[in-house]
Formats: sequence, structure tokens, C-alpha cells
Amino acid sequence: MIAVKIGLCGLGTVGSGTFNVLKRNAAEINARAGADISVATVGARRDNPHCDLSGVQVTRDVFEVAADPHVDIVVELIGGTTTAKELVETAIKNGKHVVTANKALIAEFGNELAQLAEEHKVVVAYEAAVAGGIPIIRALSEGLAANKIEWLAGIINGTGNFILTEMRDKGREFEDVLQEAQALGYAEADPTFDVEGIDAAHKLVILASLAFGMPLKFDSIYTEGISKIETVDVAYAAELGYQIKHLGIARQSEVGAIELRVHPTLIPATRLIANVDGVSNAVVVKGDAVGATLYYGPGAGSEPTASAVISDIVSIAQMISLQAKAAQPLLGRAFDTLVDRSILDIEEIETAYYLRLLVDDKPGVLSQITQILSDSSISIEALIQKQPVDGQAQVPVILLTNKVFEKNMNRAITDIEALPMVSEKIIRIRVERLD
Repeated sequence: MIAVKIGLCGLGTVGSGTFNVLKRNAAEINARAGADISVATVGARRDNPHCDLSGVQVTRDVFEVAADPHVDIVVELIGGTTTAKELVETAIKNGKHVVTANKALIAEFGNELAQLAEEHKVVVAYEAAVAGGIPIIRALSEGLAANKIEWLAGIINGTGNFILTEMRDKGREFEDVLQEAQALGYAEADPTFDVEGIDAAHKLVILASLAFGMPLKFDSIYTEGISKIETVDVAYAAELGYQIKHLGIARQSEVGAIELRVHPTLIPATRLIANVDGVSNAVVVKGDAVGATLYYGPGAGSEPTASAVISDIVSIAQMISLQAKAAQPLLGRAFDTLVDRSILDIEEIETAYYLRLLVDDKPGVLSQITQILSDSSISIEALIQKQPVDGQAQVPVILLTNKVFEKNMNRAITDIEALPMVSEKIIRIRVERLD
């Protein structure tokens, strides 16, 4: 078998997992690749005690790996978008294929990396960048290639899903669960990327590019996190037959524009994706030929993510062993064939809504609220009005609406909040039925 040499940059959680799985399962991996794959060089700031580096060249300068003439594939697992970007660019310019798990790098700089890779006729693969060990990148670029993708929706951040699961199952508050997530290592000391939706946005923009054949548009995505979700709303959603999940949603409209949004979402409890709990990830993809397909599994972790990294290594090794000339484009098709689709503003998106109001317990209050909703062409699908607790003059009212344009809902909420009998801000969560 032809020898394929790996230059592994980074020996952290994913890097160490990749190194150890390559070593442990070498016979199986090589048989599938049709090549003798081995780690020739490791670039890392420090050794990892869980990795036996005997017989492997080690350098503290990752750029030495990118320039090593004996390396065929550079595996970038150092993270970030500064040194990592320069490393990947250097590897490409040196004629190396690249494998990365870096979603921020692809989401923010993938367009220019795609063009650079095509120019130098190398592959940049990133299966591990989205949804950990779930092979969703390959599913979109290859498995569903016959389909016109209509929409996709995914739980693509395990930290947020863990928090919402605990809030639902144990009635805990957001801040309490977040602290546990940090203690367990699911959330960083600064959890902003996870709980405010930035991590999910990075991943969604990659999925949307592959699904709809368009350049990456990270700056155009609407992003909303879960930090304002309250346990009471999780309970009311369940009472209505829904679960609250933090979803990334991409949908192609009838006019060809794309919805691209990350936000908390009520989805029917009967949907399979509604029952994806804990740190797991899942993505539903609706194609015109195949219908709806669900991809589920671990969204992070050392060896699950390593599994995805190695799948890319095997794919490139197969290409090398077959002496294939054509390289797989980074975004699934040649960059100059991508269509620059417009992204719908959030106010132009049509969806249903969950609303929670705190109102005076007086006759005529509901009629005024429903009149405002009617004036904005908003119809009510379900309503819950709680009984007042002794000594309280106000009661919560929960509404579930039919689909309406966001701009109409914004106008209605402004008018309702101006009513003297309505206290506090209205809680609003979008609803998707995913049918």
C-alpha cells in the first residue's frame, strides 16, 4: 500500500483522540483507506501524557509541519482563527491536503480558503467541524447529492441542549445548570459562544452553504441565545405539547432567498429531534427526493470528534492511493459555480409564536389583546390562562399563534405592551413544526 504521512497539529482533546484512534485502529483504518496511514510529525506546544509519541517527530513550531516535504496531509486541531488560518494557508500553498475540526475558521474564512485550495488543487476537509462525530458534512455533499434541499434544522450545540434538558427534566434555572455545565467541562469559563448561539451560527452557515450551493455568509445570520429562557416557559411549552430546543434553521424560500437563523424554538414533542437530549446533537434535512432524514449522535468529545477527523483522512488517503487528480471542493462544488443567494431579514420570516404575558386579572383584558393580534393578522391557535394566586392581582396568559411575519408580530407586541393592564415585557419564542 502507498504510504500517506500525517502532520498532526495540536494535541488537545481532539488532537490526542485523533492520534490515539489512528494508532489503536491502524489495521482497520488502513484497510479501508487502501493506504498505510501514519503520523509522521506532531506540532504541539507541549506533549500530551495520554499520547505515546515514541518514533514520531515532534516540533513546537506548527509551521514546520506545514512545510515538511514528507507530510501529505496537515491536520489542524489547534483552534482559533489567527494562527490556525495562517497554518492552513501555509499548508495549502505547500501543496498539502488539510483536515480541520475548526468551525469558526471555515465559517468565517472558508470562502477564501476554498479558492486557495482550488488554485493549488488540494482538499480542505472539515467533517468534524459540525456536530462532532455525526457525518453530516458528507451526507450533504455526497449522500444527498441527488436532492434539492428544502430546509434543514439542527441541535448543533451540545452545551445549550444539556442546559435546556436539565431545565425541562428537573425544573432547574438557567444559571444553576450553566454552572454545572462549566464544572463538567461542557461549557467554557466564558460560555458566550455556546449560550448566545455563536457556536451554532458557525456550524449553521457551513451546513447552509453545502445545502444551498452558496458562499458562506456568517455575517448575515440571525443569532439569538438561550440565556433568557426561563424554566416556567419550558414547563408551559410542555403543557402545550412542545419542547424548547436551541435550533439552527436554514430554509430556501419560494423566491430563492435563504432563511438563516439560530434561536430558541418550540417544536412538537412528537418530533424525533424534540427527544434529542443532553449533549447530543441532531440535524434534520428535508430533500425533495428523499424527504426528511435525521442525523443523530455525539456532538463533541475526544474520540467521537476524532472519528470524524479520521474519516476525512481516510477519504483523502483513498484519493491519493488512486492517484486521483480532481480534488473535492471545500464547499461541495467549484467556488465559481456557487450562487450568491440573498439572506432574508428576520422581520421578513414567517413563523408561529409562543407568547407569555403577565396581565391584570380583570374582565375585558383578553379581548383587547386579541383585538390587537387580529389587527396585525395574527390568529390564535391555543391559549392558557392561569388562575390567580391568592393575593396576586395579575395572572400569566400563554398564547400560541399561527404563522405570521415577524414584522407583524413585532408591531403587535409593541401595541400590547403599551396597554396599562399588561405588566413587564412579553416573552416571545418562535415555533417550528418541522413538517
